[in-house]
Amino acid sequence: MMATHLPLPLRPAWQAALKHFEEVENHTLGELFAADPQRGERFSLEWDGLYLDYSKNRITAETLPLLARLAEECGLGERIEAMFSGQAINLTEKRAALHTALRLPPQARLVVDGVDMVPQVQAVLERMAAFAGRIRSGEWLGFTGRPVRSIVNIGIGGSDLGPVMAYEALKAYSERTLALRFVSNVDGTDFAEAVRDLDPAETLFIVSSKTFTTQETMTNAHTARAWCLEALGDERAVSRHFVAVSTNAQRVAQFGIDPDNMFGFWDWVGGRYSLDSAIGLSTMIAIGGENFRRMLAGFYAMDQHFLSAPFTENLPVILGLLTVWYTDFFGARSQAVLPYDQYLKRFPAYLQQLTMESNGKSVTRAGDLVTYHTCPVFWGEPGTNGQHSFYQLLHQGTQLIPCDFICFAQSLNPLGEHQDLLVSNVFAQAEALAFGKSADTLRSEGMAEWLVPHRTFHGNRPSNVLLAERLTPEVLGKLVALYEHSVFTQSVIWDINPFDQWGVELGKALAQRIVPELQSPEAPSLAHDSSTNALIHRYRRLHRG
Repeated sequence: MMATHLPLPLRPAWQAALKHFEEVENHTLGELFAADPQRGERFSLEWDGLYLDYSKNRITAETLPLLARLAEECGLGERIEAMFSGQAINLTEKRAALHTALRLPPQARLVVDGVDMVPQVQAVLERMAAFAGRIRSGEWLGFTGRPVRSIVNIGIGGSDLGPVMAYEALKAYSERTLALRFVSNVDGTDFAEAVRDLDPAETLFIVSSKTFTTQETMTNAHTARAWCLEALGDERAVSRHFVAVSTNAQRVAQFGIDPDNMFGFWDWVGGRYSLDSAIGLSTMIAIGGENFRRMLAGFYAMDQHFLSAPFTENLPVILGLLTVWYTDFFGARSQAVLPYDQYLKRFPAYLQQLTMESNGKSVTRAGDLVTYHTCPVFWGEPGTNGQHSFYQLLHQGTQLIPCDFICFAQSLNPLGEHQDLLVSNVFAQAEALAFGKSADTLRSEGMAEWLVPHRTFHGNRPSNVLLAERLTPEVLGKLVALYEHSVFTQSVIWDINPFDQWGVELGKALAQRIVPELQSPEAPSLAHDSSTNALIHRYRRLHRG
């Protein structure tokens, strides 16, 4: 069904979904399960080693088909094809969003503007693998002739969150003789603590900045350069202890990095979608080229599933539709992602950027103000830590917060009954959120009446459970692509551009104006608001002691 130009709330499918919502909003999950003893099997989907149980959502058999019809009416199928074919769907920046080309297999072809993208992508991957192999084998030597033992990735945003998340997620597959550190914050403490116990003669810095002008990244890079030269004492050392992930060969050379050690990517690779580009060089060094390729294969498998599966049997589409369902119909303002695997401890932080930088928008692609809610706040922590932190709010707070639980049947570090205890908590938490514990049940157990209100769990709180056999490079690729495409699905329905991020620019521009006002030896003439002016004056007094 072709997309129309009607505003979202006026679309027939939206109106049908709204009417359906009014019919089901008062049904409880307890009632829905009681009415269908096979609900757990009916509302689940297994694909290529991933099992999604979405039965504990406040939906009926009619809900997903209605939301799928909305997706069709909004042109999701056409938009998917446009993205994968390399059309310039990032309208405000006039370029494609072709991160899916980064994980195409070598034998594939993708011609955009008369150029096959695949050979270019594969050439960069081969250069990355060759370089990673030299580091891992000890062939690459620092300026004093000693092999590299420590890698420090300097980046910010997608140039940091992706690599550090993937490194932590796949640490079990990493070369343990190499120490990997990640520096992103312009706060000097981040750099100081990252290098405190490192030997400059054995340290390699990867500076990741597309333009080689990103303020935070280049500030940290120049600090790293000074730290290195203070110990090694020769400008020639820079070329042995720094490499770049960038497209600006001139600035890279000016910094002292040999352009032969610059790994490029393309303007159609957005920062938060760049993990599987050269931005992932630090991850590849850690886990090796073969495991990196396995991760790319997982991405590609999910891409093909997203491209081909019917919407009601499509994992990313289902997750995306459910987010729209809770955001716009139930009024949910946040969503929790709860990985029950310590290796995924940085996955929620990674998803924060992927989801909120993509869909935290309030205007449509045409520039009109939206009249509905878009992206919820994404947040989370690995289990079971979160259970002793914020689960109180999930169970008995006043907000409806849908949850995604992620878990694995096998641990990469099997120890006694640890995995059974871990996964039992996943299933128990999802069950408790869904069904709660009623006041009548508490009374039947002899609970004192005054305590009953405090111990009542109303339940009816939705969740998904994603279960796989074990965390592998392929599975990580599938999980990341799953959420990438879920985010895209949401953006199509909300009619927003998920590939720009103008909201981060204003604060950065104002900061550039304030820096010289903080550093000026004389009290500057300030033209900010009274609050900002007062803060600048107070900082100057305190900073100078």
